[in-house]
Order: sequence, then C-alpha cells, then structure tokens
Amino acid sequence: MTYHQFWHPLTAVCDEREARAVASWLLDVAFGLSLTDVAAGAVEGLQGEQLQRLTDMQQRLLQGEPVQYVAGVADFGPRQFMVSPAVLIPRPETYELCQWVAASGGQRVLDIGTGSGCIACTLALDMPGATLSAWDISAEALHVARANAQRLGVNVAFELCDALHATPPEASLWHVIVSNPPYICRSERHHMQQQVTDHEPSLALFVPDDDPLLFYRAIARYALRALLPGGMLFFELDAAHATTTEQLLRDMGFSTVELRNDQFGRPRFLKAIRP
Repeated sequence: MTYHQFWHPLTAVCDEREARAVASWLLDVAFGLSLTDVAAGAVEGLQGEQLQRLTDMQQRLLQGEPVQYVAGVADFGPRQFMVSPAVLIPRPETYELCQWVAASGGQRVLDIGTGSGCIACTLALDMPGATLSAWDISAEALHVARANAQRLGVNVAFELCDALHATPPEASLWHVIVSNPPYICRSERHHMQQQVTDHEPSLALFVPDDDPLLFYRAIARYALRALLPGGMLFFELDAAHATTTEQLLRDMGFSTVELRNDQFGRPRFLKAIRP
C-alpha cells in the first residue's frame, strides 16, 4: 500500500485536508512514521502484520470511527492518553479547564466523572504535592483511567461512584472539586456529528431534555457539603446553559461564581467558591 492509497480513500468520509492530517497522525502514533519517513516510502515498506494492521485501521476510519479510537490514544495538552469507546475522547477545551484548576493551588482534589482520567492525571502531574481522587460510574472507564495513571506514573485514587447519588462525607474533605459532566440534551443528538453519536459513550454525553443541569445540581449539592470553607468547584459547561448554571450555583449559596470563556470566546468554564 502506498501513502496515497492509504489517505485518499478517506476523502469519502472527510475533506482532503482532514484525510491527510488523520493519515499522517495515525502513521506517526501507531507506526512511528514521521512525514520524512512517509516521503521516503516507509508506508510502502510495511509488510505482513503491520500492513494488515494499517489496512484494518483504514477500514475502521472509513466506517466513521474516530481516529483516536483507531489509534487507541488521544492528544491532551502536551501528553497522550489511552482511549477506548468506553470513554470520551479528551477535548482541547478540557485542557484549558485543567490549567485553570492547576493554578488554584488546592491540595486535595476530586475529579467527578473522570472518564479516561485525563483531568485527574493531568492535575496530578501539574499540581505537585496535591492528592488526587477520581470517580466514575463506569467500571470500563475506570479501567482506562487506571491504565493512564500507571502509564504516566501518577498516583490517583479511583473509585466507582454515581455522581447523582454521592453521599457527602461527615466532615468537609476537598479543597477542589472539578467535573466535566454530561450536559447535552438528548433532543440535540440529531444535530451532532454521527462520528460522535455512533462511537462515543452516550452515558458520558447526554442528559434528559427536561433537566439539562441534572449533574451540575447534584455535584454542586455534594460540593456544598464536601468542600472545605473557601474550597473551589470547577465545571466545564455547555455554553448554551452557562448563565443558567451560574445562576443555579448562586441560588444554591456559593459565595463567588465566575464564568470564563474558552479559546473560541464561548462561556465554557465556571468556578464557584464555597462560603
């Protein structure tokens, strides 16, 4: 198979620029082939099991599977995380949230709905001395998160826990709670890319149409009991519900609530402080 024979069929599912970018990234992370290697004919040199693997990957891409699942890894900030269809693919916006949290200086940090563990592991690396814990309702997601923690050499205490029914501790425990919870209404499904709806876990994406703030309310209620006085709650938000979420937390009794835009100018993140 030539490089052209690998990337060009991908134009059936995306434009030429994206097809080339996907092909180059996959050849790099899965086979260690740089653009220089590709230009020198390295793709044509793949044989046997490697050629079969490349062919299988091409077929998965043609079926609309995200390249990160095909490769088994996703870029997140300066690092790569293992991913599978049991977890959401980490997004660049979420790394912006991590940077905000890391600057907070909290010592005991809880990540609710950890998925791949990208938030918890990133904070464990970027907040020296902090103690990290992370919850998820999915045992399969926790398996991926634990593998990422081991791969990155960080210590995170992972726990199977339902954020909607978390029992607050008897005494306040956390300096920081952070979460990127499900927030997409089910009725919005038909407006989303099929690549997302067909392959990424619905459990981590969708909420009932009649209660888009379901997880924010539940996590904030837990945080009011579990955060130490002055402790901080950080959320990633649906921009469409940012101001509504901000008002919810004010009404619940948080003393300071701050919205912050992402790199595209959308209200995407929130910090609330427990009085």
